[in-house]
Amino acid sequence: MIDGRIRAGQEHDGIATAATMLGAPAADVAAAVGNGRHVSAPDTVPLALWVAATHHGDFEEAIWTAAEVAEDVDTVCAIVGGIVAGRTGEQGIPLPWRHATEGLPSWV
Repeated sequence: MIDGRIRAGQEHDGIATAATMLGAPAADVAAAVGNGRHVSAPDTVPLALWVAATHHGDFEEAIWTAAEVAEDVDTVCAIVGGIVAGRTGEQGIPLPWRHATEGLPSWV
C-alpha cells in the first residue's frame, strides 16, 4: 500500500504496520507503532496517520482519539487535525472549537 511512496526505514515500517491495524483499538495501535514518547517522526507519524485514516470524516473524534493514546499529544493532534481538516474543511471543526481559537496574524 505504501511501498514506493515512502523510503524504507522506521517511518515506512510503522506506517505499514498501522495500515494493517485499521479497525483495531487505538491503544493497541499506539503500543505497536509508538505514541510520540520519543518525540520523533517514526514514533508519531504512523499513529497520526492511523487516527486520520480511522476518523477521516470526524474531526472531533479524531482529535479525542489521538489525545487519548498519544504521549506527545500536541504533535500527534496537530498532524491529525491538519489531515482531517484538509478533508472535512473548516466546517468539520466543531463551532465552539473554532470560536475558541486565536485569529490569524495580519500578515497571513
